[in-house]
Amino acid sequence: MTWTDVETGKRRSQSFYAKTQREAKAKMADARKKVDAGAPVVDSRTPLATWIDEWERGSLAASDRKPATKALYGTLARVHLRPAPLGTMALGSIRPTHVEGLVQRMRGAGASDSTIRTTYTVLRSVLDAAVRDRLVAENVAAKVKRPAVTSRADGRDEARHLAPGDVRAVLDAAAGTRYAAVLSLIAATGIRRGEALALRWEDVDLDERTIRVRGTLSRVGKDLVITTPKTARSRREVPITPGVVKLLRSHRVGQAEEKMRAGSQWQGDRGLVFTTELGAPIDPRNLFRAFVAAVKRSGVDGDGVGLHTLRHSAATGMLDAGVPLHVVSKMLGHSSVAITGDIYGHADDARQRDAVDMLGAALGL
Repeated sequence: MTWTDVETGKRRSQSFYAKTQREAKAKMADARKKVDAGAPVVDSRTPLATWIDEWERGSLAASDRKPATKALYGTLARVHLRPAPLGTMALGSIRPTHVEGLVQRMRGAGASDSTIRTTYTVLRSVLDAAVRDRLVAENVAAKVKRPAVTSRADGRDEARHLAPGDVRAVLDAAAGTRYAAVLSLIAATGIRRGEALALRWEDVDLDERTIRVRGTLSRVGKDLVITTPKTARSRREVPITPGVVKLLRSHRVGQAEEKMRAGSQWQGDRGLVFTTELGAPIDPRNLFRAFVAAVKRSGVDGDGVGLHTLRHSAATGMLDAGVPLHVVSKMLGHSSVAITGDIYGHADDARQRDAVDMLGAALGL
């Protein structure tokens, strides 16, 4: 079979072998369809691991994904995709069953649903780039159903949250530490850890009792990086309580005193609200450790509790108090109200029962 390569304009040829003439003709017909569709006649023999190296240097590096996301994708590719058996296979030899095998191996090894789902996303992106560069004719990962992330019988991923009394106990246990103010802010507003640590004084209006969320801080390798939020809804104005205003006023005074003591060693040129003793950004890992220590001191059950628990607890508390779902969604910076409803279905379920009880009382039923 001969054809003209549309990219190079050169004539190319390919031979096909089979046990019967009918099988050979079928292979040739399939190849002709690929040529007409602009796809490669023969899929690449490049090992997946080798192609991942090129994908990371090219497609991933050039994408508009956040640095933290790029680092995560690179790590998942290194841990789960590059090793044998999948990483040593030629791109053209990978089949949907191999992708399903990867998912099953990761489940058997105890990987979380979210890790499996994200690893699948990385593999699909890697193979999309291979299709684009005409190394393979199709993305076999696209033929495999995206792994689900579920923790409830109805398929919704319900968040762990604490009752207001338990949250108060944790905050009391953190009182007197340099992390007390930031933990209180997260608990009272539901903003994300990275958003709180990226907050600048110029975005805080204590008189109007509002803060503006305009960035997020995360660790990328050895560096702490502040980037803009992913979506327009993540860039938002959030009200704060008088109690939080009082805490932030006191915190600002304490920070000014630290700046005087540090002198020329002060590193707070970015005007961050929450910093180390020398004005540098706070490592999210250190805030997490401080929170875990406060949970232990408080006596609250710490099983499954992390920093995100404060955010979940704030959202649940607002919903339980009757705050409309769309208002809570805006406060949290979710990209859609549907996401808020899926995560906090337990609070929505409780309000549905209250609504039915109220209607029943009115109808005498």
